[in-house]
Amino acid sequence: MSKVVRSPMTSGVGFALAAAALFGASTPFAKLLVGSVEPVLLAGLLYLGSGCCLFAWRWIVTRGQRHSSREAPMRRADFPWLAGAVLFGGVIGPVLLMTGLTVTPGSTASLLLNLEGVLTALLAWVVFRENFDRRIALGMVAITAGGVLLSWEGLPESGLPWGVFAIAGACLAWAIDNNLTRKVSAGDPVQIAAIKGLVAGTVNLGIALARGSEMPGVWTVLACGVVGLAGYGVSLTFFVLALRSLGTARTGAYFSVAPFVGAVISLVLLGDSPTVAFFLAAGLMGVGVWLHLTERHDHDHVHEAMTHTHSHVHDEHHQHEHGPDDPPGVPHSHTHYHPTMRHSHPHYPDIHHRHEH
Repeated sequence: MSKVVRSPMTSGVGFALAAAALFGASTPFAKLLVGSVEPVLLAGLLYLGSGCCLFAWRWIVTRGQRHSSREAPMRRADFPWLAGAVLFGGVIGPVLLMTGLTVTPGSTASLLLNLEGVLTALLAWVVFRENFDRRIALGMVAITAGGVLLSWEGLPESGLPWGVFAIAGACLAWAIDNNLTRKVSAGDPVQIAAIKGLVAGTVNLGIALARGSEMPGVWTVLACGVVGLAGYGVSLTFFVLALRSLGTARTGAYFSVAPFVGAVISLVLLGDSPTVAFFLAAGLMGVGVWLHLTERHDHDHVHEAMTHTHSHVHDEHHQHEHGPDDPPGVPHSHTHYHPTMRHSHPHYPDIHHRHEH
């Protein structure tokens, strides 16, 4: 059998950055749309457009293929985790974000979304017991400091900055979503993103229409679909692929570059005026992201014996024999066995490195 050499860490970083760029770019465009579409309705149209387009794409790609085993299909045990991810990431998060965007400048909202990476890492460490080191912790502190600075700048003379709170709540909802999605990240990422888009979009759309919201014109609906496909559908597909290789905390850290993409586009597209606090916050967040990007994790570790199913190539962790019914070509997906292995190499807590430290 031929051996394919690749770096899962490198490909994971690429997927995480691509997901971040697409999601970050979608925020200022959503800010433009929220002026003409009610927030809950907009969230529904964004996700529904994403889900419909991804399902159509998946049907076109797999139609007529003899072997559709490049990615592992969803299992029955995956659906409770996916249902939780849809609830927090597809319903609660978008509604809070769209609500916050109605009263918060697009550039400020984009930078505040850095809190998602911090909250994702905290939940992964405290609740799901994922390992991360001092460098990751310092980066989280810097990003949080930038978010606090933005929140303080946005404090009105009387009352509370409800827009900032709403966006922070969206970040928490997506942090929960990210940790739950990791549980199903071995499955087909397009299928995961498509299910999430259709379910979340249908729920949000139903809520909006029940509250009396009116559908916008055809061109606005199409614009929502395009923004949703790129910023939610394709972005989530890349995010799931990154989760496989990097784990939740590291993927969330790389994803923290998303707000910088959104902030730059907001300044150009929406005419927002940057303040001194904005640049200071951007600097703090930039330091935090740099600390995350330059982390190196390398130590002697043991892989316990396991059997699972996911898309893979024949690298050092996949040197198994194939049966007559296993799919040809690489990458491919089938049930395979990992014997106990002890070695040392740079790694992240991906689907093969979830060991104790």
